[in-house]
Amino acid sequence: MNAWFFSRPAALLLLLAWGAAAGCASGPRDLTPSPAPPSYQQGQIIEATSGRIVSYPDWLHSLDAYDVIYLGEEHYNAYHIEAARRVLTALASSGVRPVLGMEMFGWDGQPALDRYLSDPHASRETFLQEARWQANWGGAFEHYEPLVNEAREQRAPVLAMNPPKTLIRRVVKLGLAQARQGEEWTQWGLQDEQIVDEPAYRARILDQLRRCHGGGSEEDYRRMYEASMVRDEGMAKTVAAAVQEGRQHGGGERHVVVSYTGGGHIQYGLPVPQRVKRRLDGRVRHMTVYMTSFDPAKPEDIAEFLREPIADYLWLTPPSEQGPVQRCR
Repeated sequence: MNAWFFSRPAALLLLLAWGAAAGCASGPRDLTPSPAPPSYQQGQIIEATSGRIVSYPDWLHSLDAYDVIYLGEEHYNAYHIEAARRVLTALASSGVRPVLGMEMFGWDGQPALDRYLSDPHASRETFLQEARWQANWGGAFEHYEPLVNEAREQRAPVLAMNPPKTLIRRVVKLGLAQARQGEEWTQWGLQDEQIVDEPAYRARILDQLRRCHGGGSEEDYRRMYEASMVRDEGMAKTVAAAVQEGRQHGGGERHVVVSYTGGGHIQYGLPVPQRVKRRLDGRVRHMTVYMTSFDPAKPEDIAEFLREPIADYLWLTPPSEQGPVQRCR
């Protein structure tokens, strides 16, 4: 790709890659020297506001106190999938019913997802075709299959969090104002939805888009930013609806929503968590957990995440098979 020009398809690909984002999740760099960090290790969970390493068993036991647990991953990192499985197991063991939301599925795949989870004999190939896996996410389903299977084993509903990619493509191509006029906007129940342009969110996202995907025009960045708003608002709509449904139809059973997305969608509480909070009039107890590959030779990466806490907790894991994430600077 020419470094000085974004075609519209290329802009969309960059937008979708951004959500993975550990590489794009840090804000403007603070060059103030930091004190020597503690001795971090893979597998640790760190309370971000204090820098304290917490007890893993105690932390797992605390999860049922929340309405929503936001897990932010590096895409295709098997250790992050395993971490999410442990969260589902811990919740189920505590007597609450987990509800798993996954960024990897689009709203147009929800009926297929429901059928697949309810029928143990359902065809995997038919499911992936009907769920439009390749169209909405792509890549090998095997990476995320263990998490879907864990939800099935725990009898936990799985929610498709993302607006369909065709709708996001339309925003990238035409801009938000024009996309609102299309039939697909109404088809997915967005005609009465607010897509809130919040200043702190705008500052973060535009800064990251420019640093991580340099060379675009201001028009490219505007449309990519608007598509980011639509994706995050759409995912927040899904999470908030799940919380409300759990409150109204719990039947005496408490629900906890586990939101599983790229780390960029939970950073600093802004993209999805803040929008869910707005939709629920602030009446939501949530926890954000930023899962990140940890290289013991680079403890300064963790110090940067803690300087202005990127989430409530950091969960340090080994890198994926693809190696350490390359972070934008």
